[in-house]
Amino acid sequence: MEPIFQFLSLANNFLWSYVVFVLLVGLGAYFSIRSRFFQIRKFPAILRSFVAFMRETSSDKRGIHPLKAFFAAVGGCIGIGNVVGICTAVEIGGPGAIFWAWIGALCGMLIQYTEVYLGLKHRVKNTSHNYDGGPMYYLPVAYKNKWIAPVICILLAFYGVEIFMFNVMADSMSVNWGVDLWIIVLGLCIATFGVALGGIKRVGEVCGAIIPVFIILYFCMSVWVLANHYAEIPNMFRQIFAGAFTAQAAQGGFAGSTVMLGISMGLSRGAYSGDIGIGYTSIIYAEGRTRQFQRLSSLTIFGLFLDTFVVCTLSVFVVLATGFWKSGIDVSLMVQESLALHFPYMNYFMPFFLFLLGYTTILAYFVVGVKCAKFLSPKWGPVLYYCYAAISLPLFAFTKAEHAFTVMSLAGALLLLLNVYGMYLLREEVVFGLDRHDRK
Repeated sequence: MEPIFQFLSLANNFLWSYVVFVLLVGLGAYFSIRSRFFQIRKFPAILRSFVAFMRETSSDKRGIHPLKAFFAAVGGCIGIGNVVGICTAVEIGGPGAIFWAWIGALCGMLIQYTEVYLGLKHRVKNTSHNYDGGPMYYLPVAYKNKWIAPVICILLAFYGVEIFMFNVMADSMSVNWGVDLWIIVLGLCIATFGVALGGIKRVGEVCGAIIPVFIILYFCMSVWVLANHYAEIPNMFRQIFAGAFTAQAAQGGFAGSTVMLGISMGLSRGAYSGDIGIGYTSIIYAEGRTRQFQRLSSLTIFGLFLDTFVVCTLSVFVVLATGFWKSGIDVSLMVQESLALHFPYMNYFMPFFLFLLGYTTILAYFVVGVKCAKFLSPKWGPVLYYCYAAISLPLFAFTKAEHAFTVMSLAGALLLLLNVYGMYLLREEVVFGLDRHDRK
């Protein structure tokens, strides 16, 4: 199987370096200029809107509370990719990779806003007293053809079984806690399938309880590490900005990289971590109980800020400041060993961290996959989807993590290509703002 995965990896790097790069940065720059950099200019107002949603109630009983949709979406974004995936980008592409992850996030904020706005605008009521929306509803309008809906649903259903997160989480728990891998795999499958039956509302409740606690703990621990390595911070920023535009020579366990490799690693890991342009986010937000589409869509900007500019950035900063990025150790242990310099029992605590992150991501992706499978076949789709997940999750738990990531990243690239072009076709429908009178 190794030659097959090598070919898939080459295809994945080509797509992210030369095709997705142009679409992601190009469309993001277009929306940024058109909206007068709405994601930066209105960021304080977006934070106030987030707080206002906490206090709001609605007489409309259809759909779920907007913040449950927000936390379900963020639960899918903030995951192991923020700790392991982004460090993989630095290990392969050098410190400059995080710069391109920042660029991808700034552009991706408005791309994600657009996909959520279109998902809300074209959503439909369903028989469960809820809403259905997402790329399978707005892309047929964009492409003026219904063939795109089943194609995007198949890709999203495939993407919804998060084999990379499952692999890293199961391996970390098994190695650090000394538990047989099969027992971990079986327990995770049961925990995933059981909660997923409650739909996006249940996932939003679980993520709403876990994600804030994780972000606060991770932020405090990372800042403590950086404070103890403050002398390395100036050099850290020099490495990041120099590596973003120049090739980097091998040093320590780092094999060296080209500029294009750094761009590919930064954009692909950043887009994968933030689910930029995939379409998954719009399916979750479409269930939001509001008719103020601009306000709800703007929450994606705050979510992506937390994902990339807080969690991903902290992960990279601690491994750069402590030097573990070039140590040659397994990438899944870089952050763990960096934190272990100043905090005890990280071999127990970090797997617990990864469990929280991975579990919320797997749940969020999984319920989206179920909705896509149901769209394809209301009767048999969910059943077949559960069967597929029951086979693929244990199967990829026993393969290399990079193989699982390559498969997920390649599927994400295909989804992004189809979705981003569709959003470009529907660009005139999108309104950037926080207009409280934006009603359907």
